Amino acid sequence: MIFRQLFERESSTYTYLIGCEQTRQAVLIDTVKSDVDLYLQLLEELNLKLVYVLDTHTHADHITGAGALRDATGACTLLGEEANSACVSKAMHHGETIAVGKLVIEALHTPGHTDDSYSFILNDQGQFYAFTGDTLLIRGTGRTDFQNGSAADQYTSLFDKLLTLPDNTWVYPAHDYKGWTVSTIAEEKANNPRLQIKNVAEYVTLMNNLKLPNPKMMDIAVPANRACGKI
Repeated sequence: MIFRQLFERESSTYTYLIGCEQTRQAVLIDTVKSDVDLYLQLLEELNLKLVYVLDTHTHADHITGAGALRDATGACTLLGEEANSACVSKAMHHGETIAVGKLVIEALHTPGHTDDSYSFILNDQGQFYAFTGDTLLIRGTGRTDFQNGSAADQYTSLFDKLLTLPDNTWVYPAHDYKGWTVSTIAEEKANNPRLQIKNVAEYVTLMNNLKLPNPKMMDIAVPANRACGKI
């Protein structure tokens, strides 16, 4: 497997490039429009053909590069069906599998941060990788106070879905603001302060009292991302 973790500084967004060594097919997860030229350069240098561009959800803090990458490469763009986006090539469904050469990625609907939040699970030769978007962050979880978010739904997504993955699963989120790059399910179970709660009611109380300001680009990014990054 070919794997690269890329970082966009302004929005602290991680973008992930995953490629199949045998077929040279590739997928990009959570792209940023301003970095499209960088992605295209890397694809060319690694001799990879982009076949899918995935977004874990309709982002509020940056504009996706999905539409521009589709125009440049012919790749298929995917976003959860709950986003009701008319511009994507195909709407994703819970449990759907996405084949990238010999690699298979499973799409899990993990709502809570937004109602259209998905996580992507890859099993490469017995090692699991979880691309968790804003649902599970490193030592944190995504806010649940806009875009049809729900702390109760996020609790279910975390404790009934993501935290049931093998303990050694690598966790790769969509953002990090403290310099963390990767974690594991076991690490987050033991050290993530938002997971040290007794029940869903306690989690809802915790999340409903964060009182965070809205993302600076929210009014621009959300409608743009519903249009695959085209303003």
